[in-house]
Amino acid sequence: MQVNNGIWFRSLTSRGLAAWVLALILTGFYCLLYWFPGSLGLGAAGSPNTGLIAAFDPLSRYMNGRPASQWFVYGTLYTIAIFVFGIRFILKYRDNRYQVYRTISVMFFQLVFAWLLPEILQSLNKPYYDFKNIWPLNYHFFMDWNLEAMSQAGTLGLFMLVWGILSFAVFTPVLTWFFGKRWYCSWVCGCGGLAETAGDPFRHLSDKSDKSWKAERWIIHSVLVFVVLMTLAVLVTRFTGIRNILLIDSGTLSAWYGFLIGAAFSGVVGVGFYPIFGSRVWCRFGCPMAAYLGILQTSTIKWPWSDKPARLSKFRITTNGGQCISCGNCSTYCEMGIDVKSYAQQKQDIIRASCVGCGICSAVCPRGVLRLENL
Repeated sequence: MQVNNGIWFRSLTSRGLAAWVLALILTGFYCLLYWFPGSLGLGAAGSPNTGLIAAFDPLSRYMNGRPASQWFVYGTLYTIAIFVFGIRFILKYRDNRYQVYRTISVMFFQLVFAWLLPEILQSLNKPYYDFKNIWPLNYHFFMDWNLEAMSQAGTLGLFMLVWGILSFAVFTPVLTWFFGKRWYCSWVCGCGGLAETAGDPFRHLSDKSDKSWKAERWIIHSVLVFVVLMTLAVLVTRFTGIRNILLIDSGTLSAWYGFLIGAAFSGVVGVGFYPIFGSRVWCRFGCPMAAYLGILQTSTIKWPWSDKPARLSKFRITTNGGQCISCGNCSTYCEMGIDVKSYAQQKQDIIRASCVGCGICSAVCPRGVLRLENL
C-alpha cells in the first residue's frame, strides 16, 4: 500500500525496520511508566525506589523534598527531550527568526511552567498546578479531587481556580482571535513542543490524504464532546450528589476518559508512534484543546452591518501562487497533514482548523510563496 505520495512506502522500505523498532521501544517505555512503574523501580508505599526511578531521587528530593515518582521521571525526561532536541531544531532553522523564537518559547514554558513551578508548589505543600495546561486539555481541572485541593489551598487555590476558568473562557478566545491557535499549539503547549523538537525528524510522515482529513475531524471532535460530557457529569455529581448521569456513573466516565484519552492516546500512541505516523498524531486526532482552538480559528460571524460573514480569527497563511514551482516541500513537511501545495497552486489562503501556524511550510519554501499573517 502506497499512500502519502510514497512517503509511507519509503519509510517502510528504507528505514522501516528502524522506525518500527523505535516505535516499539517508545511505546513500551510509556506503557511501563504509565501502568507498570514498579518494573522501572518505583517502590511500594514505605519502600525505597530502585532502578531507573531511584536515579532521579536526588534531584526530586532537592526540588520538592520527596523521593522521585513516576511522574517526576516522566516530566524530567520530557523536559530534557524538549531542550536537547530544541537546540538541534534551533541550529537547523537558525536563519529563521520565527522558528528560533517559538522554539525558545516552548522550551521556556516547559521548563518553568510545566516542570519547575509545579515542583516548587509541591515543596510548599501546595497543589500541583501547571498554569499553561488549560481545560479541556487539562481534563482533570474540574474533577472533585482537584477542586477540593484548590479549595484547601486558600488564596493561592482560589487564584488557581479563577486562572483556570479565565484561561479557557476568556484568554484562549481572545488570543486565538488575534493569533490563531499557533499562540498555544506552537509557542506554549508541551505536547506541541515535543512534537516540534523531538518529533521533527518524523514530521513528513503525516498522512495528507482526504480520508485522513475526514477521520481527523470526526475523531478529534468526538474527543472534545467526550471531555465536555465527562466534565459536566463530574460537576453535576459534585454539586448534586447524583452519580448516574444518563445511566452512566460519572466516576466511571472520568476513569475511562483518563485511561483511553489522557494516557493511552495522548501519551502512549501520541508519542510512541512518532516514527510511524508522524509527530502530531495526538494534536491532529486526539487533543480536545486543539479541537477547541480549531473551532475558534475557523468560526465566522455575521455582523448586522456587513453582507458577508467574517472570520473571528485574524490569522491565516497567505499565498502567492504565481511564484509556486510545485516543489512540494510545504506539503511534505506539514506535520498536520495539510496539502499546502494545493492551496498555493490555487492561490488560496490556508485556513484550516488543524493548522498550528508552525511556519515550517513557509521556512522550507524556496520562493517565499507562503506568509504567516494576522490580517
